[in-house]
Amino acid sequence: MSKPYVLGVDIGGTNTVFGIVDARGQVIASDSIKTRKHTNFDDYVEELHAGVQRLLEKNDAEDKIQGIGIGAPNANYYTGEILNPPNLPWGPIIPLAEKVSRAFGGIPVAVTNDANAAALGEMTYGAARGMKDFIMITLGTGVGSGIVVNGQLVYGHDGFAGELGHLIVKRNNGRMCGCGRTGCLEAYCSATGVARTAREFLEVRTEPSTLRNLQIEDITSKDVYDAAVAGDKLAKEIFNYTGTILGEAFADMVSFTSPQAIILFGGLAKSGELLMKPLQDAFDKSVMPVFKGKTKILLSELKESDAAVLGASALGWEARNRFDNAVAEVSGADPEKIK
Repeated sequence: MSKPYVLGVDIGGTNTVFGIVDARGQVIASDSIKTRKHTNFDDYVEELHAGVQRLLEKNDAEDKIQGIGIGAPNANYYTGEILNPPNLPWGPIIPLAEKVSRAFGGIPVAVTNDANAAALGEMTYGAARGMKDFIMITLGTGVGSGIVVNGQLVYGHDGFAGELGHLIVKRNNGRMCGCGRTGCLEAYCSATGVARTAREFLEVRTEPSTLRNLQIEDITSKDVYDAAVAGDKLAKEIFNYTGTILGEAFADMVSFTSPQAIILFGGLAKSGELLMKPLQDAFDKSVMPVFKGKTKILLSELKESDAAVLGASALGWEARNRFDNAVAEVSGADPEKIK
Protein backbone atom coordinates (compact mmCIF):
# COMPACT_ATOMS: atom_id res chain seq x y z
CA MET A 1 0.00 0.00 0.00
CA SER A 2 1.41 3.41 -0.96
CA LYS A 3 2.38 5.78 1.81
CA PRO A 4 -0.30 8.48 2.36
CA TYR A 5 0.55 12.18 2.54
CA VAL A 6 -1.26 15.46 3.04
CA LEU A 7 -0.43 18.88 1.66
CA GLY A 8 0.06 21.79 4.06
CA VAL A 9 -0.26 25.28 2.56
CA ASP A 10 0.55 28.58 4.26
CA ILE A 11 -0.74 31.64 2.36
CA GLY A 12 1.14 34.69 3.61
CA GLY A 13 0.87 38.29 2.54
CA THR A 14 4.11 37.98 0.55
CA ASN A 15 4.80 34.27 -0.07
CA THR A 16 2.81 31.05 -0.16
CA VAL A 17 4.72 28.07 1.25
CA PHE A 18 3.49 24.51 0.65
CA GLY A 19 4.82 21.16 1.78
CA ILE A 20 4.21 17.42 1.51
CA VAL A 21 3.78 15.97 5.02
CA ASP A 22 3.58 12.34 6.11
CA ALA A 23 1.53 10.81 8.91
CA ARG A 24 4.40 11.28 11.40
CA GLY A 25 4.51 15.02 10.79
CA GLN A 26 7.68 14.97 8.70
CA VAL A 27 7.89 17.60 5.96
CA ILE A 28 9.03 15.48 3.01
CA ALA A 29 9.60 18.46 0.73
CA SER A 30 8.46 22.06 0.42
CA ASP A 31 8.49 24.95 -2.03
CA SER A 32 6.91 28.39 -2.42
CA ILE A 33 5.37 30.86 -4.85
CA LYS A 34 4.77 34.60 -4.65
CA THR A 35 1.32 35.29 -3.22
CA ARG A 36 0.80 38.67 -4.88
CA LYS A 37 2.01 37.72 -8.37
CA HIS A 38 -1.57 37.37 -9.60
CA THR A 39 -4.39 39.76 -8.75
CA ASN A 40 -6.88 37.20 -10.07
CA PHE A 41 -7.47 34.38 -7.59
CA ASP A 42 -8.10 31.74 -10.27
CA ASP A 43 -4.68 32.52 -11.79
CA TYR A 44 -3.12 32.19 -8.33
CA VAL A 45 -4.75 28.77 -7.79
CA GLU A 46 -3.48 27.66 -11.20
CA GLU A 47 0.10 28.60 -10.27
CA LEU A 48 -0.27 26.94 -6.85
CA HIS A 49 -1.45 23.74 -8.53
CA ALA A 50 1.44 23.81 -10.99
CA GLY A 51 3.97 24.36 -8.20
CA VAL A 52 2.52 21.55 -6.07
CA GLN A 53 2.41 19.21 -9.07
CA ARG A 54 6.12 19.75 -9.73
CA LEU A 55 6.88 19.03 -6.08
CA LEU A 56 4.78 15.86 -6.11
CA GLU A 57 6.50 14.59 -9.27
CA LYS A 58 9.96 15.20 -7.82
CA ASN A 59 9.10 13.25 -4.67
CA ASP A 60 7.11 10.36 -6.15
CA ALA A 61 4.01 11.56 -4.32
CA GLU A 62 1.53 11.85 -7.18
CA ASP A 63 -1.90 10.40 -6.34
CA LYS A 64 -0.82 9.98 -2.69
CA ILE A 65 -2.27 13.22 -1.26
CA GLN A 66 -5.18 12.38 1.04
CA GLY A 67 -6.15 15.89 2.10
CA ILE A 68 -5.12 19.54 1.91
CA GLY A 69 -4.92 21.94 4.84
CA ILE A 70 -4.54 25.68 4.27
CA GLY A 71 -3.69 28.51 6.61
CA ALA A 72 -4.54 31.95 5.22
CA PRO A 73 -5.38 35.46 6.49
CA ASN A 74 -9.07 35.75 7.47
CA ALA A 75 -9.76 32.14 6.44
CA ASN A 76 -12.93 30.77 8.00
CA TYR A 77 -12.71 27.20 9.33
CA TYR A 78 -16.48 26.76 9.13
CA THR A 79 -17.16 28.04 5.61
CA GLY A 80 -13.86 27.44 3.82
CA GLU A 81 -13.81 31.05 2.63
CA ILE A 82 -11.44 33.99 3.00
CA LEU A 83 -13.39 37.13 3.91
CA ASN A 84 -12.04 40.68 3.51
CA PRO A 85 -8.33 39.80 3.79
CA PRO A 86 -6.36 42.97 4.67
CA ASN A 87 -3.11 41.89 2.97
CA LEU A 88 -4.36 39.95 -0.07
CA PRO A 89 -5.48 41.40 -3.43
CA TRP A 90 -8.32 39.05 -4.41
CA GLY A 91 -11.54 40.61 -3.24
CA PRO A 92 -13.94 40.51 -0.30
CA ILE A 93 -15.08 36.85 -0.51
CA ILE A 94 -12.78 34.08 -1.77
CA PRO A 95 -14.15 30.49 -1.91
CA LEU A 96 -10.73 29.09 -1.00
CA ALA A 97 -11.54 25.48 -0.06
CA GLU A 98 -13.97 24.99 -2.93
CA LYS A 99 -11.65 26.28 -5.66
CA VAL A 100 -8.52 24.55 -4.38
CA SER A 101 -10.36 21.24 -3.99
CA ARG A 102 -11.67 21.55 -7.54
CA ALA A 103 -8.21 22.36 -8.92
CA PHE A 104 -6.80 19.26 -7.20
CA GLY A 105 -9.43 16.86 -8.50
CA GLY A 106 -11.76 16.89 -5.51
CA ILE A 107 -9.23 16.22 -2.73
CA PRO A 108 -10.86 17.34 0.56
CA VAL A 109 -9.66 20.72 1.83
CA ALA A 110 -9.87 22.37 5.26
CA VAL A 111 -8.82 25.94 5.98
CA THR A 112 -8.15 28.16 8.95
CA ASN A 113 -6.52 31.45 9.84
CA ASP A 114 -2.79 31.33 9.06
CA ALA A 115 -1.91 32.07 12.69
CA ASN A 116 -4.24 29.29 13.85
CA ALA A 117 -2.35 26.92 11.56
CA ALA A 118 0.94 28.07 13.10
CA ALA A 119 -0.54 27.44 16.56
CA LEU A 120 -1.48 23.89 15.57
CA GLY A 121 2.06 23.31 14.36
CA GLU A 122 3.58 24.74 17.53
CA MET A 123 1.26 22.70 19.76
CA THR A 124 2.15 19.46 18.01
CA TYR A 125 5.84 19.90 17.25
CA GLY A 126 7.21 23.04 18.91
CA ALA A 127 7.43 25.16 22.06
CA ALA A 128 3.77 24.52 22.99
CA ARG A 129 4.05 20.73 23.17
CA GLY A 130 2.19 19.59 26.28
CA MET A 131 0.43 22.93 26.72
CA LYS A 132 -3.33 23.20 26.72
CA ASP A 133 -3.55 26.98 27.07
CA PHE A 134 -1.38 29.32 25.03
CA ILE A 135 -1.50 32.16 22.53
CA MET A 136 0.44 32.15 19.27
CA ILE A 137 1.41 35.55 17.87
CA THR A 138 2.79 35.82 14.34
CA LEU A 139 4.81 38.94 13.58
CA GLY A 140 5.09 39.23 9.83
CA THR A 141 3.54 41.48 7.20
CA GLY A 142 0.69 41.71 9.70
CA VAL A 143 0.10 40.54 13.27
CA GLY A 144 -1.80 37.27 13.48
CA SER A 145 -2.85 35.16 16.45
CA GLY A 146 -4.10 31.73 17.39
CA ILE A 147 -5.68 31.16 20.80
CA VAL A 148 -5.68 27.67 22.31
CA VAL A 149 -7.86 27.03 25.38
CA ASN A 150 -8.05 23.59 27.02
CA GLY A 151 -6.25 22.08 24.03
CA GLN A 152 -8.68 23.48 21.45
CA LEU A 153 -8.33 26.35 19.02
CA VAL A 154 -10.82 29.11 19.70
CA TYR A 155 -12.92 29.86 16.60
CA GLY A 156 -15.99 31.54 18.10
CA HIS A 157 -19.50 31.15 16.71
CA ASP A 158 -18.59 32.50 13.26
CA GLY A 159 -15.04 31.18 12.80
CA PHE A 160 -13.25 34.52 13.27
CA ALA A 161 -12.40 34.60 16.98
CA GLY A 162 -8.87 35.52 17.99
CA GLU A 163 -7.99 38.54 15.84
CA LEU A 164 -5.64 39.94 18.47
CA GLY A 165 -3.64 41.83 15.87
CA HIS A 166 -6.62 44.15 15.60
CA LEU A 167 -6.90 45.09 19.24
CA ILE A 168 -6.89 48.90 19.47
CA VAL A 169 -3.66 50.04 21.12
CA LYS A 170 -3.90 53.75 20.21
CA ARG A 171 -7.35 55.19 20.85
CA ASN A 172 -6.59 58.73 19.73
CA ASN A 173 -5.03 59.61 16.38
CA GLY A 174 -4.05 56.01 15.72
CA ARG A 175 -2.62 54.83 12.43
CA MET A 176 -4.90 53.52 9.71
CA CYS A 177 -4.80 49.72 9.61
CA GLY A 178 -5.36 47.49 6.60
CA CYS A 179 -8.55 46.20 8.25
CA GLY A 180 -10.13 49.67 7.93
CA ARG A 181 -9.91 50.66 11.58
CA THR A 182 -7.38 52.93 13.26
CA GLY A 183 -4.91 52.26 16.06
CA CYS A 184 -4.64 48.45 15.67
CA LEU A 185 -1.71 46.52 17.13
CA GLU A 186 -0.87 45.38 13.60
CA ALA A 187 -0.32 48.97 12.47
CA TYR A 188 2.49 49.32 15.05
CA CYS A 189 4.02 45.91 15.74
CA SER A 190 4.14 44.16 12.37
CA ALA A 191 7.16 44.38 10.08
CA THR A 192 5.33 47.07 8.12
CA GLY A 193 4.47 48.80 11.38
CA VAL A 194 8.15 49.02 12.34
CA ALA A 195 8.90 50.61 8.97
CA ARG A 196 6.07 53.12 9.53
CA THR A 197 7.49 53.98 12.95
CA ALA A 198 10.88 54.56 11.36
CA ARG A 199 9.42 56.99 8.84
CA GLU A 200 7.51 58.86 11.55
CA PHE A 201 10.56 59.13 13.80
CA LEU A 202 12.75 60.37 10.96
CA GLU A 203 10.22 63.05 10.03
CA VAL A 204 9.64 64.48 13.51
CA ARG A 205 13.03 64.00 15.16
CA THR A 206 16.35 65.62 14.38
CA GLU A 207 19.08 63.35 15.76
CA PRO A 208 21.50 61.71 13.32
CA SER A 209 20.80 58.17 12.11
CA THR A 210 22.16 55.95 9.37
CA LEU A 211 18.52 55.42 8.36
CA ARG A 212 18.63 58.96 6.94
CA ASN A 213 20.93 57.63 4.23
CA LEU A 214 18.04 55.59 2.83
CA GLN A 215 15.04 56.66 0.76
CA ILE A 216 12.46 57.16 3.49
CA GLU A 217 9.61 55.46 1.63
CA ASP A 218 11.75 52.38 0.94
CA ILE A 219 12.80 51.70 4.55
CA THR A 220 11.98 48.18 5.77
CA SER A 221 11.99 46.56 9.19
CA LYS A 222 15.22 44.78 8.21
CA ASP A 223 16.85 48.16 7.54
CA VAL A 224 15.84 49.23 11.05
CA TYR A 225 17.13 45.96 12.52
CA ASP A 226 20.48 46.23 10.72
CA ALA A 227 20.91 49.83 11.90
CA ALA A 228 20.05 48.89 15.49
CA VAL A 229 22.52 45.99 15.50
CA ALA A 230 25.17 48.42 14.26
CA GLY A 231 24.45 50.66 17.28
CA ASP A 232 22.18 53.29 15.70
CA LYS A 233 20.43 55.01 18.62
CA LEU A 234 17.28 55.99 16.73
CA ALA A 235 16.84 52.47 15.37
CA LYS A 236 17.14 51.06 18.89
CA GLU A 237 14.46 53.49 20.07
CA ILE A 238 12.17 52.26 17.29
CA PHE A 239 12.49 48.73 18.67
CA ASN A 240 11.93 50.01 22.22
CA TYR A 241 8.74 51.73 21.05
CA THR A 242 7.55 48.60 19.22
CA GLY A 243 8.40 46.20 22.05
CA THR A 244 6.71 48.39 24.66
CA ILE A 245 3.44 48.47 22.71
CA LEU A 246 3.60 44.71 22.19
CA GLY A 247 4.33 43.98 25.85
CA GLU A 248 1.43 46.15 27.03
CA ALA A 249 -0.88 44.40 24.58
CA PHE A 250 0.28 40.99 25.81
CA ALA A 251 -0.58 42.01 29.38
CA ASP A 252 -4.14 42.66 28.19
CA MET A 253 -4.27 39.33 26.33
CA VAL A 254 -3.29 37.41 29.46
CA SER A 255 -6.38 38.81 31.19
CA PHE A 256 -8.58 37.07 28.59
CA THR A 257 -7.42 33.45 28.83
CA SER A 258 -4.60 33.19 31.43
CA PRO A 259 -2.34 31.26 29.04
CA GLN A 260 0.71 29.25 30.06
CA ALA A 261 2.69 31.03 27.36
CA ILE A 262 2.59 33.54 24.57
CA ILE A 263 4.71 32.22 21.69
CA LEU A 264 6.19 34.53 19.06
CA PHE A 265 6.70 33.45 15.48
CA GLY A 266 7.73 35.24 12.29
CA GLY A 267 10.49 37.43 10.93
CA LEU A 268 10.22 40.25 13.48
CA ALA A 269 10.43 37.73 16.33
CA LYS A 270 14.03 37.06 15.26
CA SER A 271 15.10 40.51 16.44
CA GLY A 272 16.30 39.07 19.74
CA GLU A 273 16.84 41.34 22.74
CA LEU A 274 16.22 44.46 20.65
CA LEU A 275 12.53 43.52 20.74
CA MET A 276 12.30 41.05 23.61
CA LYS A 277 13.80 43.21 26.37
CA PRO A 278 11.41 46.18 26.03
CA LEU A 279 8.57 43.71 25.41
CA GLN A 280 9.26 41.75 28.59
CA ASP A 281 9.80 44.93 30.63
CA ALA A 282 6.50 46.43 29.48
CA PHE A 283 4.67 43.13 30.02
CA ASP A 284 5.99 42.78 33.58
CA LYS A 285 4.97 46.35 34.43
CA SER A 286 1.49 46.07 32.89
CA VAL A 287 0.24 42.57 33.74
CA MET A 288 -2.34 42.28 36.52
CA PRO A 289 -0.82 41.20 39.85
CA VAL A 290 -2.84 37.96 39.91
CA PHE A 291 -1.16 36.87 36.65
CA LYS A 292 2.40 37.92 37.47
CA GLY A 293 4.99 35.21 36.88
CA LYS A 294 2.46 32.79 35.41
CA THR A 295 2.80 33.37 31.66
CA LYS A 296 6.05 32.82 29.77
CA ILE A 297 6.92 34.71 26.61
CA LEU A 298 8.67 32.27 24.30
CA LEU A 299 10.05 32.15 20.79
CA SER A 300 8.85 29.50 18.35
CA GLU A 301 10.99 26.37 18.20
CA LEU A 302 10.06 25.63 14.59
CA LYS A 303 11.64 26.79 11.37
CA GLU A 304 9.74 29.72 9.91
CA SER A 305 8.23 27.71 7.07
CA ASP A 306 7.52 24.54 9.07
CA ALA A 307 5.20 25.84 11.80
CA ALA A 308 2.39 26.96 9.51
CA VAL A 309 2.92 24.14 7.01
CA LEU A 310 2.82 21.48 9.73
CA GLY A 311 -0.19 23.10 11.34
CA ALA A 312 -1.98 23.29 8.01
CA SER A 313 -1.09 19.65 7.37
CA ALA A 314 -2.95 18.69 10.56
CA LEU A 315 -6.00 20.27 8.96
CA GLY A 316 -5.33 18.16 5.88
CA TRP A 317 -5.72 14.96 7.88
CA GLU A 318 -8.83 16.43 9.49
CA ALA A 319 -10.27 17.24 6.05
CA ARG A 320 -9.68 13.65 4.98
CA ASN A 321 -11.35 12.29 8.13
CA ARG A 322 -14.35 14.59 7.69
CA PHE A 323 -14.70 13.41 4.10
CA ASP A 324 -14.51 9.74 5.11
CA ASN A 325 -17.08 10.26 7.87
CA ALA A 326 -19.43 12.05 5.48
CA VAL A 327 -19.16 9.20 2.95
CA ALA A 328 -19.73 6.66 5.69
CA GLU A 329 -22.81 8.48 6.93
CA VAL A 330 -24.35 8.39 3.47
CA SER A 331 -23.34 4.81 2.67
CA GLY A 332 -23.62 3.29 6.13
CA ALA A 333 -20.03 1.98 5.88
CA ASP A 334 -17.41 1.94 8.60
CA PRO A 335 -15.24 5.11 8.20
CA GLU A 336 -12.13 3.06 9.08
CA LYS A 337 -12.74 0.76 6.12
CA ILE A 338 -12.96 3.70 3.71
CA LYS A 339 -9.39 4.88 4.44
